[in-house]
Amino acid sequence: MKIYIVYDSEGGHTAALAKAIAEGAGQVAGAEVFLRHVGEARVRDLQDMDAIIWGCPGHFGTISSGLKSWIDKLGYMWATGKLVGKVGAAFCTTATVHGGMEMTLWNLITPMLHNGMIIVGLPGNVPENVLYGSYYGVGVTCPVEEDENAPINMPSESDLNLGRALGRRVAEIAGKLA
Repeated sequence: MKIYIVYDSEGGHTAALAKAIAEGAGQVAGAEVFLRHVGEARVRDLQDMDAIIWGCPGHFGTISSGLKSWIDKLGYMWATGKLVGKVGAAFCTTATVHGGMEMTLWNLITPMLHNGMIIVGLPGNVPENVLYGSYYGVGVTCPVEEDENAPINMPSESDLNLGRALGRRVAEIAGKLA
């Protein structure tokens, strides 16, 4: 099955999470994973995919402008039903714990619902999701560096494990439906 991962990333945080999701999906037998930055992703490629996972940094509780602009190009796909029945999942990074993570995930899921996609999240029985996760997808916090010379606060190994778990789950569900 084919899995398309589209992400927007500005400081590298979301890119690292996207790569972990791709790793997890790639662990499932038969999965062919396509990882694309929003600047190189092609909307028309989606019609050939079995699953689509997209994510971005949360900007004040909503989607980054880069990914939002890309999603806004889905009109043809919506009008012709090209995404109906495909598996969809979402992920994001935010700078603070209460920085709108779940709102961003909801805003990422909404276009999937409009396109008739089957949404996959992380249930509570997924070991990586028991203590820190979201049922709506993967959302992680990467605090803003207080000094421009400080090292970048990249996602932790636990955060990346959540990403891998989501990738595996999407690939497994897509495999069952394919």
